[in-house]
Amino acid sequence: MTTSSMKRSRPFQSLAKRFFDNGILPTRRMIIWLGGGAVVATAGSLVGIGYTFFWIYNLLLLLASVLDWMSMPRKGQFVAARILPEQTDIGQTLTVTLVLENHSGKPVRYHLRDDLPYTFDRPTEVTGVLSERRGVVSYITKGNERGLYTFSHLYLRYQGKLGLWEKQAKPYCPQAIKVYPDLSAVRGYLQSLQDSLIVDGKKILLRSRSGTEFHAIREYVPDDDPRHINWSASARGRRLMTNQFRPEQGKVLTLLLDCGRMMGVELDGRSKLDLSLEAALTLAAVALKQGDQVALLAFSHEIKTYIPPGRGLGHLHTLVEAVYDVRSDFVESNPLQALEYLHRQQKRRSLMVLFSDMENYLLEDQLGAYLWRLRRSHLLLLLSLADPLLHEWSKATVSNSQLAFVKALAQRFQLDRKAFQQNMIGAGIQVLDIPADQLTLTVVNSYLEIKRREAL
Repeated sequence: MTTSSMKRSRPFQSLAKRFFDNGILPTRRMIIWLGGGAVVATAGSLVGIGYTFFWIYNLLLLLASVLDWMSMPRKGQFVAARILPEQTDIGQTLTVTLVLENHSGKPVRYHLRDDLPYTFDRPTEVTGVLSERRGVVSYITKGNERGLYTFSHLYLRYQGKLGLWEKQAKPYCPQAIKVYPDLSAVRGYLQSLQDSLIVDGKKILLRSRSGTEFHAIREYVPDDDPRHINWSASARGRRLMTNQFRPEQGKVLTLLLDCGRMMGVELDGRSKLDLSLEAALTLAAVALKQGDQVALLAFSHEIKTYIPPGRGLGHLHTLVEAVYDVRSDFVESNPLQALEYLHRQQKRRSLMVLFSDMENYLLEDQLGAYLWRLRRSHLLLLLSLADPLLHEWSKATVSNSQLAFVKALAQRFQLDRKAFQQNMIGAGIQVLDIPADQLTLTVVNSYLEIKRREAL
């Protein structure tokens, strides 16, 4: 109900409910028959009996209308309900099932439309004839933005036997649905029997890297390190056996997600926040399956949410539930405040992965100095999505002075980005300015490389 309708007085609310929510409307067939009455009355007037034709025609039409009204299902005899899944991924098709029940004992022609949230695709109305006691129909839609949404009313119209009038109803069927980020990469990794992840057709990890923590004993293969042969197990089994090692588990990975103004910028129809969130959750799934702990902090000008470190795939659900509906705020983010908060909350050494925008790194004057101090107790990885428009302008062909100025400015911005990267790399802090389609691939590979080097 809108704000204006809520402000109406009680009599007007009753009238609105009677005529708009539960009223009876003429169908197209009825309007055509009314137009035909005007033609009949006009033809009768030519022979002097126009009034006679007019009254006879309208009395017959009135009688047909009464019969049509009597053949309509009574209130409660024709009902509709909705079956909706609890969650879906952004951009994925969603099937909504509608259950219709006809207790009138007669075939009923109906028109049905759902009250979809504004971020969902609008399907055409569902129409048909329900001749049985119970029927099931469905339609397909999809959610285009993350968040928690509510499907409220169903708008239903059904006709009588003659099809001259139709009754409308507005049953209230509130149901909530969660639109998650695109978790296809996460599910693909978790369901894989191998320790590999396919992102955009590229395999991230071909085989598990060795480490210093003993994992298992298996049969020796030609490419194994002969220094790891387990001679005792080989003697017992009468075949060569080798010790298998893996990187140490139980390390802490901390994800920092910038939700400021710059992260609301769209790249190819997807916001930077959406792309960063999907990459962060994929990285979290990889780390949790590797046996590490994962923490997450979302921030803008203030701390939005913080999830302490946890382990196990059940913790992944906690992370998804905490950030699936985060939005970018129309304010400048404060990564310095987020890092200070995290430094107070988390004393144990961890790998901190910051998903932000390069402009925030360049504009925050005190960020560089604080990162220099923070690197002593934590390993830092700063990520930013490359600006394709900036790259296009820097490579543009100059044909006039205006384009020359734009190209020079774009190249200056790129030089500033590279200078910041070089300064941070000199301090032992890795900074990656990555195209959007390579973000997940790059960040997961960077994490696995750090694990292989045992830099934590």
